Amino acid sequence: MTKPLVAILSGAGISTDSGIPDYRGPNGLWRRDPEAEKLVTYEYYMGDPEIRRRSWQMRRENRTLKAEPNVAHRAIVDLERSGVPLRVLTQNVDGLHQLAGLPARKVLELHGTAREVVCTNCHARGPMEDALARVETGEEDPPCLECGGILKSATVMFGERLDPMVLGEAVAIAKACQVFIAVGTTLQVQPAAGLAGVAGDHGARLIIVNAEPTPYDDRADEVIREPIGTGLPEFLHRLSSERT
Repeated sequence: MTKPLVAILSGAGISTDSGIPDYRGPNGLWRRDPEAEKLVTYEYYMGDPEIRRRSWQMRRENRTLKAEPNVAHRAIVDLERSGVPLRVLTQNVDGLHQLAGLPARKVLELHGTAREVVCTNCHARGPMEDALARVETGEEDPPCLECGGILKSATVMFGERLDPMVLGEAVAIAKACQVFIAVGTTLQVQPAAGLAGVAGDHGARLIIVNAEPTPYDDRADEVIREPIGTGLPEFLHRLSSERT
């Protein structure tokens, strides 16, 4: 019989095994260094050249572009290749789902991507690696090569709204799916977190895979507290063998 449409909402916790720190967990970046949040806050970034210089150094030093997919990312790819209808809604900006082999058309990047830059003036886009190469040669705050405007990571910074078209597509997927899996997310950042509630309200089986409690645990059909690297692959293997 037909397999259910599965939607997976992935958060920072799925990428910690790839060496990318999370933000809001017990050892998350914002808890360890609240000042770092200013580096990814739109108002501060646009208004303070020193914040931009520090932001470019942070991008230069972070591990996102060098990270490799881990077993959890690959387990999702295995599920998709088994024939299960699947869409991934990710809060992450690391591109690891696609790097693991998931078709880009099946990944919705709610918060954008750290692998590209965008001009805040003319909206031209380009590879992050090219911008970082300019930083390496001494440009502390590289401007847009097209118009001279301020460049930023093609991510949704604090203080920016999610792309309404992307969010609308995510809501439609949450309404249509039969299984909704929230993995590695605290389910505290709206509006992405609310997708779990949308799915539950429309009859989806709600599964939460996260080390810490979330606001949606009491609504979940199953809560998995095991490490994501073991708990998620085990659940997805079980799911791939089910029929509805």
